[in-house]
Amino acid sequence: MEANAMDEKPLVVAKPHIVSDKLSHSTILTEVSHDDEPPPPDSARGWLVVLGSFLVLMVVVGSTNSYGVYMQEYELNVFPTTPASTLSWIGCLQFAALSLFGIAAGVLVERIDPRAVIVLGSVVSGGALLAASTCKTPIGLLFTQGLLFGIGTSFLTTPAFSLPSQWMDRFRALATGIACAGGAIGGMWMSFASRAMIEHLGWQWSLRITGLMTLVAGCAFSPLMARRVAVQRRDRIIDFTAMSNMRFLLLFCASVLSSGGYFLPYYFQPPYAVVALGKDGAWGADISSILNAGSIAGRILIGLAADYIGPLNSLLASLVFSAIAVLAMWLPCNSVGLLIASALLYGFVSGSLISLLPVVAANLFGIKRLPSILGLLYISYAIGAVISSPVGGKLLDDYGHGTDFTWLIVYAGLFFVLSAVLLLALRMWLSFSIVHRV
Repeated sequence: MEANAMDEKPLVVAKPHIVSDKLSHSTILTEVSHDDEPPPPDSARGWLVVLGSFLVLMVVVGSTNSYGVYMQEYELNVFPTTPASTLSWIGCLQFAALSLFGIAAGVLVERIDPRAVIVLGSVVSGGALLAASTCKTPIGLLFTQGLLFGIGTSFLTTPAFSLPSQWMDRFRALATGIACAGGAIGGMWMSFASRAMIEHLGWQWSLRITGLMTLVAGCAFSPLMARRVAVQRRDRIIDFTAMSNMRFLLLFCASVLSSGGYFLPYYFQPPYAVVALGKDGAWGADISSILNAGSIAGRILIGLAADYIGPLNSLLASLVFSAIAVLAMWLPCNSVGLLIASALLYGFVSGSLISLLPVVAANLFGIKRLPSILGLLYISYAIGAVISSPVGGKLLDDYGHGTDFTWLIVYAGLFFVLSAVLLLALRMWLSFSIVHRV
């Protein structure tokens, strides 16, 4: 019987060529013959593409990462009788829709001009926030600020994540890290901006202004996002045969768990500062900004470290430190200082929890089948989103009575602990040597 293609020798020493973010849908890009030669890589035109990706991700990912500020407002002032588990579904649907529709967005980027895809995403995501501003119930926000906004952002983040690697060769890791840092920078300043707009104008106007900004920014920056070379169409959109490989199963389950814990601190640490520590509402935006500030350096430095110690080793270390930030720092937290330290550490390591997974997959299974394999990883992100925030909110409602976050924090920490155990098993499967770059 022919050996399974997934069982080829792992590329444990190869330098990764794909670096992506918490919302990445990278596409394998291959040059094809044309009458005109494509522009050279690492050119000034390529850096304009990096700038466009940075600006697009700053607005879109920044808006997604600052949802904790809106959740604090909804929970305390707008819908005080609505369970936190229901309100957390809004952010959950954003990420789940982004992941699932990112598969379709990747196929669309292969077939039409990515600038048109970005304009489409701008219209859908901006329109979703404008529609959300008219909603009177949490259910309306679930479909607008949650589901519809997540669908729109998938058509923005997919080309923004994939195009820099097409234009860069020598500076690919640096360029991709810069583009991805835009999301963290956006999350930092948009948390403050959202808090200020909510306090002075109301949450409806905050949504309207953010929606208009998303619409205008995406359309304005789209001319920068040109394709350098044609894209090789994938044979399979999703390769389900990968599920028969034990190494991939370990990676897939670890991905479900890491993405399950990923957003819990982003969504619940801001209201924790207000509800559990008794600080004023502005502290919610402060904690959200600290989380994003930590991830600015983390996205770049951990990505570069992966080139030297290996992406799997880097990902495993990030999971360990995520567990420490949650269980050893957030769980016993009774002061703002400790909460800031927890948010700073978690922000630094959390960006790599999702961004390094495609790099690990590329090293383990090669880049030929990576696009279809990534389709499965995107499904794992969506599964993780569904089992994370809503369940965490339910624990806060039923066992914490809206004020005791203990069981929610334990739940978040267990995601990282169990994911680290699975990745450690995969790491030992590949090599028992602690100095082996995997």
